[in-house]
Amino acid sequence: MPRMILIASMFASLMAIAGALHADTPVLRIAVMEAGTVNWEIDTIDNYGLDAAQGFDMEVQGMAGGSASQVAFQGGEADVIVSDWIWVARQRAEGRDFVFVPYSKAVGGMMVPAGSTAKSLEDLKGGKIGIAGGPLDKSWIILRAYAEKFHGMDLAGETEQVFGAPPLIYKSALSGELDGAINYWHFMARMRAAGMTDLISVAEAAEALGIDPDMPLLGYVFKGETLRDQPELVAGFAAASRAAKVLLNSDESAWERLRPRMPAANDAEFEALKAGYRAGIPDGQDVDLGSAARVFELMGELGGSDLIGSSSSMPEGVFVEVGG
Repeated sequence: MPRMILIASMFASLMAIAGALHADTPVLRIAVMEAGTVNWEIDTIDNYGLDAAQGFDMEVQGMAGGSASQVAFQGGEADVIVSDWIWVARQRAEGRDFVFVPYSKAVGGMMVPAGSTAKSLEDLKGGKIGIAGGPLDKSWIILRAYAEKFHGMDLAGETEQVFGAPPLIYKSALSGELDGAINYWHFMARMRAAGMTDLISVAEAAEALGIDPDMPLLGYVFKGETLRDQPELVAGFAAASRAAKVLLNSDESAWERLRPRMPAANDAEFEALKAGYRAGIPDGQDVDLGSAARVFELMGELGGSDLIGSSSSMPEGVFVEVGG
């Protein structure tokens, strides 16, 4: 009996120590869209203990959409969200101290139905274009700038636009209702698997406009105070994100584990989604600030204050340095 009491006492002490250590582990509250592709990376971080390896724990909150995530973040209910750096730049210009850690350079583009005779944007004159999002969609703006510079074409004025949610544009494109469609990369991967073809990608258009095609548009957004007060936490999360990308870029079993939560109706869609994610992995270098400034200026020219706010130039401090 005394021996059993001693063992129980030792076990209780060990549990108390473990509990104390766990209590000292910082927790990052991450708010992400429930159906967002970022969940593939977040799930990988969690499953392989990549957060624990960097000394933090994740608490993931599923949100209905990007706006809900932003509200939770600004209201102090989340520590990290995913957004594009244009939004972060606008927030900084308006006095909110947010910063951006690159997540993905995957972007959309213009696709046309199988059998379409269109060879360039100019061939879509008079046609109907579906656009995921609204008139301020970044891909749409870049393609408008490209069409104007290289084809002398007012893409907005010389086509009919249908704006809608990504699933709606996806279905309309596959049903033959559209002459062209701009959608998010993961819907484009599924459209490609269904037989649609690429007319031009946003990356190609951006490069032609003198913008770095490898510049990540999407990223994890932190508050500046977190970066100042807990730089090791931000660095640890960035390291865990990179480790997850390494796994997903090379380990097929990591994808097989994720497959049940991916919107892949068949093997072709699964392979297309996997390839699309891998193509979007940033090179790990710091963002080219010159290219970012040109993008911000372009967004201001075509999107105006509705997109970039009242700022006339790219604010400083948007990007967290991640290269080395």
